[in-house]
Order: sequence, then structure tokens, then C-alpha cells
Amino acid sequence: MSLEDYGWDETWADKLAQSEENRGIPARVISEHRSEYKVHTGEVEMSAKAAGRLFHAPFKQTELPAVGDWVIVDETDERGKATIRSVLPRKSTFSRKVAGKNSNEQVMATNLDTVWIVTTFGADLNPARLERYVALVVESGAKPVIILAKVDLEALPEPILETIQLRIPNVPIYAVSAKAQIGLENLNQYIAAGQTIALLGSSGVGKSTIINHFVGHELLHTASVREKDGKGRHTTTHRELIFLPTGGVLIDTPGMRELQLWQRDDNLEKSFADIEALAVGCRFSDCSHETEPGCAVVAAVESGELSEERINNYMKLKKELTFLDRKTDVQAEQAERKKWKAISKEQRRLAQQHKGNKKR
Repeated sequence: MSLEDYGWDETWADKLAQSEENRGIPARVISEHRSEYKVHTGEVEMSAKAAGRLFHAPFKQTELPAVGDWVIVDETDERGKATIRSVLPRKSTFSRKVAGKNSNEQVMATNLDTVWIVTTFGADLNPARLERYVALVVESGAKPVIILAKVDLEALPEPILETIQLRIPNVPIYAVSAKAQIGLENLNQYIAAGQTIALLGSSGVGKSTIINHFVGHELLHTASVREKDGKGRHTTTHRELIFLPTGGVLIDTPGMRELQLWQRDDNLEKSFADIEALAVGCRFSDCSHETEPGCAVVAAVESGELSEERINNYMKLKKELTFLDRKTDVQAEQAERKKWKAISKEQRRLAQQHKGNKKR
């Protein structure tokens, strides 16, 4: 094993040389579980903890180490743990909004080249959810690939594949079965030394089975779906980077119960490039694609060129990002007021203390 096997190259060496915290050993984060990390230096795997300063201002929660990060670590301490001193700048970051009401970012994995979005034929197949996954992957800076698993259980897969491809153009889609060894050779093109691939999808869609195939043995536990509702059982409990004997690495992720967009930029438009291309033909530049006359998008829906489901999902995601943008701005304003209130309180305390010292 070497650091290059995990993706280290001249680009990362340059980032290390430019880093202010470049004294130490470069390593890659291969797993994270409740703020405990495993890192690999290319020679040895070791437990690690993040340096205390990474938890304080001006650092953000999202700047803490995540699976896939390249980090600089110190030698292990008396307890056998290394200390992560810094995180090298990321080339891609897969994030989502945290589950629940808070509008905070949760980093799932970093420095990805490709993301395999895994679903199955049958109950789990949800085109709107696939579009959401694609939008998140495009946001991250990685390339999305859709995998429809367990094709051996579907009598007529071709019409389904054609429908999904029409709904989500410009994204490669493959039908595979790890159990029956069907179609997996199509995924070999994404596996190479230095390449990092993450697998995303609901529980029970077969991510672990696909990983076991490329590893060459049953590294990860697998479980069948429940017969009564076809829903999967959780077999992966935390994110983990797995080295492949043929070169490259895979990152396994737990099934996600909630998947909400995070970044507020033009990446949604990139995921729906077909709609954006149609919108150029709208009569009004600020067309909402709803009731305006001369809307090219509405015309495409009426002619059957664009599915109504796709434009509806696009509008839904756009509204979700607008809401997130407003909510995040409010939270940022509240945090800023809270910060200055604390500063003002501390200044008054120091002034009172100084006044008391003068009287003495």
C-alpha cells in the first residue's frame, strides 16, 4: 500500500506545500464515527482525533475532517491516537441540509470524482428522488451516475430504463445485478487508481453487494429487503472509505432517510440543463414557467417534449432552495446579533472591572 493508492498525487502535494499547517504526516480519512476517525498514511492505519482548535472560531463545523479528506496528522500519542492538525482544501464536497428543522450543512463525503446513485427496480424507484440525488451530486462537484440494481428481478427493464433516461438526460444510467453478475462490467470505466467513488441510495438497494463484488469478497454485511413492504434493512451504519485491489477507492454511505439540497447557487440549473435550454426561448427573461404567455417550457410540456413531472420537481426544488436561502440568512443575522451582544456584554464587564481597579 502507498499514499498514491488512496489518491495522493502532485496536486495534493502542491496543496500540502502551500498549507500553513504542513508539518506532519499526510493521510486520508477513511472512516468517521461520532467524532472518532480512522486515517491511513499509505503505510499504516491509525485512530485519530481532530485538534481542539478546529472546533473553535474562525473554523466552521463543515471544516472538520470528513470521510475522503486529505489531512495532516501528528504522530500518535501515548493512547495510540494521532491528532489531525489541518484539512487540505477539498476539490469536491458532498453535502446536504441536516435532517430536521435546522438549516445547517452536513458534509457527507469529500474529494469525490464520481457518485454512483443506486436504486432498484420496483418500489424504491422514484424519478423525483433520483433528480434530487443528481442535483446534490452536481452541487458537490462530482459526476453523477445512476445505477438501477437487481435487474434480474425485473421482467421488462428496457422500457423503465428508457423512461428514466428521458426524464433525466445527460446522466449515464446502468442496469445491473451484483447477485446475478449482470452489467457490472459497465462500471469498470469509473474505477482506476486515484479515483474516488461514493455510493448513495436508500437502505436495501444493494450498495454493499456492489461493493463486495468490486472488492472481491464479502467485506460488508448484506441483508435482504423486508417481504411485507420491500423496504431495505440498514447494513451500513457509518461512512467508510474502502480500497479496491484493482485501484481506486469506494466510499460506502448509510441509507438516507432525508435528503434536502444545501448549496444556493446555479448548480440546480446544471442538473436541469434541458429545462434551462428551453427557457432561453421564453418570451420573458424572468418567466416563472407557470402562466406567462409565450413560455417555451410550458409549450414543451404540452407537446410532450418535456414531462410534467420533471418540470414540477424542478420548481419544487427551486422553491426549496429559495426557502433555505431566506431561512439561512435569518439564522446568520440572529447569530451575528448574538455575537455582538456577547462582545458588548464582555466590554461592559471589562469596563466595570477597570473602574473598580481605579478606585482601589
